Amino acid sequence: MPNAHALSGRIAIVTGAAQGIGRACAERLARDGAKVVLSDINAAVGQATADGIVKSGGIASFVKADVSQPSDVAALLAAAIAKHGRIDILVNNAGIIDSADFLELSLADFDRVLGVNLRGAFLMAQGAARQMVKQIEADKTGKHVAGTIINMSSVNAHFGLPDHVAYSVSKGGISQMTKAAAVSLAKYGIRVNAIGPGTINTEIVKAVADNPAAMKRIMSRTPLGRMGEPSEVAAIAAFLAGDDASYITGQTIYPDGGRMFLNYMVDVPG
Repeated sequence: MPNAHALSGRIAIVTGAAQGIGRACAERLARDGAKVVLSDINAAVGQATADGIVKSGGIASFVKADVSQPSDVAALLAAAIAKHGRIDILVNNAGIIDSADFLELSLADFDRVLGVNLRGAFLMAQGAARQMVKQIEADKTGKHVAGTIINMSSVNAHFGLPDHVAYSVSKGGISQMTKAAAVSLAKYGIRVNAIGPGTINTEIVKAVADNPAAMKRIMSRTPLGRMGEPSEVAAIAAFLAGDDASYITGQTIYPDGGRMFLNYMVDVPG
């Protein structure tokens, strides 16, 4: 169950927060007491999500931003600081996917996906970390938390997808960036971790839910025999953001139903 006091007083930014995993993370962090700044390119849905959190008793606001654009990243970070005075948690969730075979993938699509998924995640992480360092250096009491960054990776950081080449490359980059940033920022006490979801019941997956062949293929590689829910990913984000994860950095946790360690297909009824 969410702990309404676990993140009390902490300021969180969640990118790609209009729907799916990002929305679930924003809602969970707010229920755990954080003041959440949501961001997305979809202003209407993002604002509605923030409004829903407020209606449920949480503290949330929305800022439209395209994380692939340095000016948007700077504006988002500035808005969070102007409103709340600090940044304690970043959930780097904004992401897009390509759909083309390796031989057919255009340079424009490759750059577009990496621009959001990897370059954008780097810009957000670096900007948030710089602010967290300022907060640490300005804190004479030593009582404030150092801050934490949570990057959204994927099982596809390890698997090769022939029709999602740029996406796979971007998530592999997220995995390495998480490790490098964790080592670099450890001296400040800033923790950097990642979450690598498997098949999660989001809008993208719902598009194939009525396709029996596609669903059978998904279940054949999922030992637990079901898709994960966005709330299950959000629970990991809340854990990594809180004090119970205070000695964890540079790690990726995989909510994937057992897929990462499966080297064969499981039988699926029907």
